[in-house]
Amino acid sequence: MMANNESQEQSRKAYKASKKGKKQTAAAEKAAETQTSEAAAEKQTRKQQKQARKQEKSSARPTKRRRVFPIWLRLIVVLLLAAGAMMIGLMVGYGVLGDGNPLDALRLETWQHIVNIVVGE
Repeated sequence: MMANNESQEQSRKAYKASKKGKKQTAAAEKAAETQTSEAAAEKQTRKQQKQARKQEKSSARPTKRRRVFPIWLRLIVVLLLAAGAMMIGLMVGYGVLGDGNPLDALRLETWQHIVNIVVGE
C-alpha cells in the first residue's frame, strides 16, 4: 500500500507541475529568446575583456621573480636591528635613568653583579 501511495503522490506532483508549466511556458520562451541573444553578445565581450586582461598581466610581469633583498638576508638584518635596539635601550636605561656610565651596561661584570643581587649570593 505504501508504494501505491507514493506513486499517487508523485503523479499528483507531476500533474501540478505540468499545469503550472503550461501557463508560464509561453512567456518564458519569449523572455528567454531575448535574453539569450543579449547574453551571448555580452558574454563574448566579457570573454574578450578577460583575455585582454590576461595578456596585460602576463606581459607586465616577468616570468620568474627574483628578489633583490633575499629572505635570509632580511632575517639577519632584523636580528641585527633588534640586537642594536636592545643595546641602545640598555645604555639609555643604565646610563640616563640609572645615573651610571652608559658603556658599563655592556660589560659582563655589571651583569654578573646584577645577577648576584637578584639571586642573593
